[in-house]
Amino acid sequence: MPTGVPIRDAEQQLFAAAERVLLRDGPSALTSRAVAAEAGVAKGLVHRHFADFDAFLAGLVLDRTARWERQASALSASAGQDDVVEHLTEALVRLFSPVTVSIVGLIIARPALRDRLREAGTARIPLLGEGTETIRACLAAARRRGHLAGEADVGTIAPLLTGAVHLLCTERECAPPPHAEVRKIVRAALGG
Repeated sequence: MPTGVPIRDAEQQLFAAAERVLLRDGPSALTSRAVAAEAGVAKGLVHRHFADFDAFLAGLVLDRTARWERQASALSASAGQDDVVEHLTEALVRLFSPVTVSIVGLIIARPALRDRLREAGTARIPLLGEGTETIRACLAAARRRGHLAGEADVGTIAPLLTGAVHLLCTERECAPPPHAEVRKIVRAALGG
């Protein structure tokens, strides 16, 4: 890569390259050299935009968390307006995209990254924590609208759903969870 050539949206290009490396090769292969090579840029570009590689990774996670939160707003706004099982199934399939599952694995594998993210105010496990909160909000909206029993414990059902679907995803190589299997989990959690 020639020096002095401006790169548009360098951070987003680097984040996209990191996702590709993460999906293809896993968390242990994610290095600044691998990201730079995947993006087709000099390694120094990563360090020009971020203090160190953990800062880069934290930026990636925070950016992807912000993306999820934008999706979550739309999901929460329509919660309880349609079939609860289908709505929750769709929300969980969106949450557990291959990228999200890979990023959660990365967060778990790197304690220093987790610490940095906590300092930034994220959930204990970013994306998973925010996703669980979205599911809880959808369940609460469905309960308010009478689609769930008034005594439904949404604070317990939400992590039950996200945990079960996350386990389902750990058995797959870079594929979203199948709707039919997620729907089965949602039905079971809601009591049939």
